Amino acid sequence: MTTFASGTTASNSENDSLSRDALTVLQPGFTGTTAPDWLLRRLGEGLASVGLFGRNITSSEQLAALTAQLRAEREDVLVAIDEEGGDVTRLEVRTGSSFPGNHALGAVDDVELTRAVAHELGRRLAECGVNFNWAPSADVNSNPDNPVIGVRSFGASTDLAARHTAAYVSGLQAAGVVACTKHFPGHGDTAVDSHHALPRIDVSAEVLQERELAPFRAAIAAGTKAVMSAHILVPALDPELPATLSHRILTDLLRGELGYDGLIVTDGMEMRAIADAYGIERGSVLAIAAGADAICVGGGLADEATVLSLRDALVTAVRSGELAAERLADAAERVRALARWTATAGAAGATAAPDAADPEVGLRAARRALRVTVAENSTALTEPPYVAALTPVANIAVGDETPWGVAAELLSLLPGTRTGSFTGEDAGPAALAAAGERRVVAVVRDEHRHPWMAAALDTLIAARPDTVVVEMGVPQAAPRGALHIATHGAARVCGRAAAEVIAGVRA
Repeated sequence: MTTFASGTTASNSENDSLSRDALTVLQPGFTGTTAPDWLLRRLGEGLASVGLFGRNITSSEQLAALTAQLRAEREDVLVAIDEEGGDVTRLEVRTGSSFPGNHALGAVDDVELTRAVAHELGRRLAECGVNFNWAPSADVNSNPDNPVIGVRSFGASTDLAARHTAAYVSGLQAAGVVACTKHFPGHGDTAVDSHHALPRIDVSAEVLQERELAPFRAAIAAGTKAVMSAHILVPALDPELPATLSHRILTDLLRGELGYDGLIVTDGMEMRAIADAYGIERGSVLAIAAGADAICVGGGLADEATVLSLRDALVTAVRSGELAAERLADAAERVRALARWTATAGAAGATAAPDAADPEVGLRAARRALRVTVAENSTALTEPPYVAALTPVANIAVGDETPWGVAAELLSLLPGTRTGSFTGEDAGPAALAAAGERRVVAVVRDEHRHPWMAAALDTLIAARPDTVVVEMGVPQAAPRGALHIATHGAARVCGRAAAEVIAGVRA
């Protein structure tokens, strides 16, 4: 028998089962490009999921070896990744993505193309042994000043977001990879990044039903296997608790009203919207009690101590009566059921015809997503230009590890191209001085959100009316420059597509 601090006792088998369930609901990260011993040991004790980030990946071959190492310990392990394509990539964190993100796909508005892009992305993930993708973002980007969603959204139209979310889910899961539709009940109408603080959405329940929830209904109808909760306060739904911790939102709304029966996973519990107010241990207990089935943690916390503290917090909550053992057991069973689905879906995907691969679909999509505005004074580039990247601070979801822009792609098309990165009030004069006599290509990201960036463009265009402007964020500001190209995202293929137009390779 085992005696607990409360004075209650339990059999060793009961305690082992409870501890196993507590481990099963965790989705932790780790450091390194091979699995540490502690992680492999916990997989043997019940841990069923692992989250991968850019720090864990150097190549597709290394990633395949890592996932094989994990499966040697637990064959049905869920290997999750935050691979949205576009600006948010882990698979190609050091080169930029081969796939445009959601905003570019929404700009094209071809649901079959979206499905094809998601399928090819899923195929590549599955080929590397990854079977769970924290994507797509179903958020309607109704607030253009949103600092964390932006080009991760298909757009500001509810119908557009719903149609493309459903297409993305079906394409990804056809490749045998779990789609995790996020960030429920919708993170698009926020002006605060939940990595830093708790955002609040003050709209009516009617607006939420018609706008935010529509893409999630479409995802559920398309069969999404997972939904990720958002760390946001939505008073019309729950005036006290953020969505991740809200029984009203996760159980009453998502499970009850929307009829969703798949896995509910939290956004990263170490994000400050939760961690600052509740702590990750307390927050995790509240999330499971509210209806979540899996606890994502590891973007910033990635060690054994974190895993053990969360396991023990869940066990203690059950022993104290704060968390029902049945709720924890139900959550753990949902995780195991999803693991069983991936084993079956992965086997089916492995027998797919080799010609199912479509390695150029991302570039084709990026080319179609361009919006090109040509002024009367526009002339073709005849010499290698100077690329002035007006660089804002990257949000945490995107990170600052991934290169962006058009300089590398222009260099391959126009050898001798030079580049520099500029920020702040002196960006315009500094870029002009660095460019010298070269033609300027100014690359921006969300000009409408950064007054210093708009001022820098004013300076560049006033001095050099033949400046080419490439907007790689949400194109809210009016087009300007001799040639203005909106790419609707900063993926590598978006840069390639823009560079082709600048260099005159493609019209």
